[in-house]
Amino acid sequence: MPPMGARIKEHGKAKKGTMKRLLKMLFSRYPGRLVIAMVCIIFNVFANLTSSIITNFVTNCITSCAQTHNNPFVGSYLIESSYGITVHSNVTTLLIVMGSIYAIGIFAAWYWNRTMAVTTQQFLNDFRIEMFDKLEDLPIKYFDTHPHGQIMSLFTNDIDTIRQFISQSIPNLFSSMMAITFCLTAMLLQSVWMTLVVLLCTVFMAMTTKVIGGKSAKYFIKQQMQLGLVEGNIEESIKGLKVIKVFTHEDESTEQFNAMNDLLGEFSTEANTHGNITMPINGNIGNFMYILTATVGIVMLLVPEFNNLSLAKGVYSFNRTDPTSTGEFWGMILSFLMMSRMFTNNINTFSQQITFIVMGMAGASRCFDLIDEIPEVDEGYCTLVNVKEDRNGNLIETTERTHRWAWRHPHHETGEITYTELKGDILLDKVDFSYNGKKLVLKDVDIYAHPGQKIALVGATGAGKTTITNLINRFYPIADGKVRYDGININKIKKDDLRRSLGIVLQDVNLFTGTVMDNIRYGRLDATDEECIEAAKIANAHDFITRLPEGYNTMLSGDGANLSQGQRQLLSIARAAVADAPVMILDEATSSIDTRTEKLVQKGMDQLMKGRTVFVIAHRLSTIQDADAIMVLEHGKIIERGDHKSLIAKKGYYYQLYTGAFELE
Repeated sequence: MPPMGARIKEHGKAKKGTMKRLLKMLFSRYPGRLVIAMVCIIFNVFANLTSSIITNFVTNCITSCAQTHNNPFVGSYLIESSYGITVHSNVTTLLIVMGSIYAIGIFAAWYWNRTMAVTTQQFLNDFRIEMFDKLEDLPIKYFDTHPHGQIMSLFTNDIDTIRQFISQSIPNLFSSMMAITFCLTAMLLQSVWMTLVVLLCTVFMAMTTKVIGGKSAKYFIKQQMQLGLVEGNIEESIKGLKVIKVFTHEDESTEQFNAMNDLLGEFSTEANTHGNITMPINGNIGNFMYILTATVGIVMLLVPEFNNLSLAKGVYSFNRTDPTSTGEFWGMILSFLMMSRMFTNNINTFSQQITFIVMGMAGASRCFDLIDEIPEVDEGYCTLVNVKEDRNGNLIETTERTHRWAWRHPHHETGEITYTELKGDILLDKVDFSYNGKKLVLKDVDIYAHPGQKIALVGATGAGKTTITNLINRFYPIADGKVRYDGININKIKKDDLRRSLGIVLQDVNLFTGTVMDNIRYGRLDATDEECIEAAKIANAHDFITRLPEGYNTMLSGDGANLSQGQRQLLSIARAAVADAPVMILDEATSSIDTRTEKLVQKGMDQLMKGRTVFVIAHRLSTIQDADAIMVLEHGKIIERGDHKSLIAKKGYYYQLYTGAFELE
């Protein structure tokens, strides 16, 4: 049996209105190009159809001239077609006209194909940018509840189905509809009887397409969704490859992947089986129709009573003993057969696109679901600005980098703007929080962190330590209570400005593709090389960086896979140092560093923390003995608070942790 999550549910169909929304977006951005492409498609269809009609004239001309022993390529003759059109020409002229029409058709086909290719790629480029911009605006909760592999699948598999829909399905559908309309009209003008035969066979083709094509579309949608699950599994396996190898989980991991991949193969096989047999079946129905139409034409030739229904001439009759009349009729039959073949080919093309339309709409629907996600709400209006003092000692805003910051607070009631100096005073006042809106993770939490204080958060895994720092960053909205920053409710502070004032070193380090210098500068993009190097020295990362092949210009990739875990952590600390934020959050910042390196880093950290408000999350209690206040959490509540000495003297929960009476979970 496939593992949990390997088998997809019966869902994934496109939402109502998806096609309308996608086409509206497409035509609103590129109306001129698409209109030109459609005109070219019409020219191409008209050229193909006209060539079939001219074949009638050529056949009549050659037949007529053959009966009179004239040269059809030189002489000029009156030719009457089954459309009731009389032409005074010769075969040479007709061939030149036919060649010219074909040339126009070729140019039109080339132009609309190129136009659609360029338009499609530009549209998809803009669409991807819009989706990525939306990802940047989504709250952390979205990424907590959606597998990363499936999110990536939106940008690859689902976008590709949209590409196929725009570049192939739309022009092919429009071309087929135009060709079907033109062919049907032309066939009715020639012979209603033979047209009825074509329409009868078309009904069978439509029934085949509905039955087989419907199953194909269903399995193609399942294939797309299963492909997203497989990609998610691959992404997870690659990310956790070391863990898989350490615990010798290769066989189980392979078995899980094989189960998911087998299911993908099952869906793909069914989808392609049904998709691939639709066209051959319809093609054979078309061949049968071709024979049946030719048979009806011969019957009409032998039984004149049947050849009395044509929209072009009312009652069309011919004399079987008249060679000219018989020649015209054979020309009509040949022309009709060519158009019937074109008619069925376009019916086939139309039916073939149904699967891709369903896939494209399902993919577009999932992409629109991402775009329609509610973005991270930011109702803040207080911003962070550089300030300096005027002659009277008042803070004034400046564009200079003064290394002195203040909160620009506009008061909407009075229109007054006040400036509150950024000091790093943090207050959590009776804060409650829940991730899912049901079970509280934090309950009635009170924390006071005055400027320059070092606050340590201690407790077992799941006690709520990291959650507190997430709330300070406004990654999640609190259920009740308030969080104040320098006396200002953080809901009033714009999130970008709030986060610019916070320096963070996480336990899980994320390094990006780029040089070592680029990764340090990530903390503050306008930092100079000298400032980045100074930050590396503070974090005691300078020595190992200079030993790298190209020093600070060494390229990192794969999340810094060519560095040790400790070196990656040092770069993360250097990144926080260059940010030069007044409030620092250190979430197990030294957990991946050996004891000797920790002592070196601690010196740099002490220098980094001078004059700053610092929140430290630590399991290694020896690193927080100098904290101004230690908050001990259990099940989302603060059960003890005080400095190291007072908590040891109390001989409570912290004392037991510190003395090893029991260990953190």
